Amino acid sequence: MTSGDVTTGQAGPGPGSTGPGSSGPGSRAPGSSEATQWSGARNPTRRPVLRSLLTIGVVASVFLVCLLVLLGILGERLTAQVIVTSALMAIVPLFVIVPTYLWLDRYEAEPTRYLVFAFLWGALVAVVGAYFLNTFGLKILVEARWTDPLATGAVYLAPVVEETLKGLGILLIYLFRRREFDGIIDGIVYAGLIGAGFAFSENILYLGQAYNEYGSEGLTATFLVRGLMGPFGHPLFTSLTGIGIGIAVSARRPAVRVLAVVGGWLCAMLLHGLWNLSALAGMEGFFEAYATYQVPLFLAFVGFLVWLRRREGRLIGRYLSPYADAGWLTHAEVTMLSQLRLRRAARQWARQTGGRPAKRSMEAFQDSASDLALLRSRLVHGTAEPDAQGRELVLLEAITAHRRAFVGSPVT
Repeated sequence: MTSGDVTTGQAGPGPGSTGPGSSGPGSRAPGSSEATQWSGARNPTRRPVLRSLLTIGVVASVFLVCLLVLLGILGERLTAQVIVTSALMAIVPLFVIVPTYLWLDRYEAEPTRYLVFAFLWGALVAVVGAYFLNTFGLKILVEARWTDPLATGAVYLAPVVEETLKGLGILLIYLFRRREFDGIIDGIVYAGLIGAGFAFSENILYLGQAYNEYGSEGLTATFLVRGLMGPFGHPLFTSLTGIGIGIAVSARRPAVRVLAVVGGWLCAMLLHGLWNLSALAGMEGFFEAYATYQVPLFLAFVGFLVWLRRREGRLIGRYLSPYADAGWLTHAEVTMLSQLRLRRAARQWARQTGGRPAKRSMEAFQDSASDLALLRSRLVHGTAEPDAQGRELVLLEAITAHRRAFVGSPVT
């Protein structure tokens, strides 16, 4: 199959085609060899299951070790009561940050397990790694009798260490779960949750230290700056790395992919360094920097997110239209799938018509269609994964099955 062909014989189903009604065991992608068969039978080997269990075990073990280390770091500096109080205050910004990034991820929601992985990577692995590397780097600066090692560490060392460790989490998802990484929006979502997790754990330490040194006033001032004035700091910094990796997903040339990733990472470090530099300029300098470039930059970023979400809706409509022409979807369904308002109305209709089972089928139908559209985009641009043709057939079969389920479900 070429990148310009839709998986169907002609304009509609016919003998030998893979249109609606012909999917299932024995169906094959047009243009493939006679020996290439797509089967719906389950894989009898246990190897994929064992590999998944081993992967989950290793990841869970790493997170658990990092959690124990983090608790040890906090326990050396803070009492249990201060840790609990600081943690409760550090949770507050998450009620704004996490919904914002999930709002962006409405058309083609990422698997929950990867979103949880991203948050825990930031909250545990990146924070613990940054603590030891920053401490080690600061020790070297002190032993070298560097002029003002604290300022140097904050402006130069910390941004490099922290943005590298946070960006590594996005890169791991990109490298090992390539199918779930469709572009810039996915990069921003994963980056935002990694940054949110990092900020959460870091805020516990900063809030607790402020309370120990300055009491309730110090705790309140620190919460004001880190929790209310700059809650999107770490998510915004790391989002630049996510944008770079997202650009790399759709780039054909390896050199462009490398430049995009490196460029995003460098921009993240630069912005992080500027933020830390403004914090060292005293309260007057901080508020001046906050008003002159930090707030405008944040507003520009919000505008960019809104534009990205609308653009994704247009892309879904564009890349699903050929499937409507071929008979897999109706054009009315494509219109519905490309607008969040209509998608929400369709879920409500399914719930009223067939109860919760129908609503779940409609949600699965919408998710599969969005995934198909983004896969189609990669096929057209020549950046799809090697098994994209098989994945396309699987998604088409899923769309057909989900539609049948919510249309035919009885009211419960």
